[in-house]
Amino acid sequence: MGQDPLSLESLIPTLQLAIGPVILISGVGLLLLCMTNRFARVIDRARLVADECEVAEGDELEVGYSKLGILSQRARILRASIALAACSVLLVAVLVICLFCGALFRLEIAGVIVAIFVGCMCSLIGSLVFFIRDVNLSLKALWLDFPAHSRGKLKGRRTGSAYSASPCPRPSIQLSG
Repeated sequence: MGQDPLSLESLIPTLQLAIGPVILISGVGLLLLCMTNRFARVIDRARLVADECEVAEGDELEVGYSKLGILSQRARILRASIALAACSVLLVAVLVICLFCGALFRLEIAGVIVAIFVGCMCSLIGSLVFFIRDVNLSLKALWLDFPAHSRGKLKGRRTGSAYSASPCPRPSIQLSG
């Protein structure tokens, strides 16, 4: 006696197979949450700096415009990172549907499954590369928050601990252009 393709006994293994990649959705969802929070902070910070630029003059105005340039660049990078992460989640959802339908209807779609999975991983990798770029740019923006007269003194120099008289070697912040 053969099993009906839509019987409960045949659906359970099919669902188990198809639901495995859903774990990826949860992980990327947390990454998206982190990225959207960073994006919101960048936008809020840009608004504050723009307000500061309205009353600033001279060097302060120039520094403010530099900060706005970096914040604008960070917003674009984070937008791309968020888009790629969302695309990755979308591809996982399509992968789940393909796995389910392929197993249920016994379709030979291994090539399609592999292509969707590779696309999902490439999208995730791209998202993480953009995310790392944003972190590096945030350090560049932090450097602009130091007073102008101390930037030259601090660049490439190791600083001592605030609580001891002897210098305590710490890694310096190295900025790439």
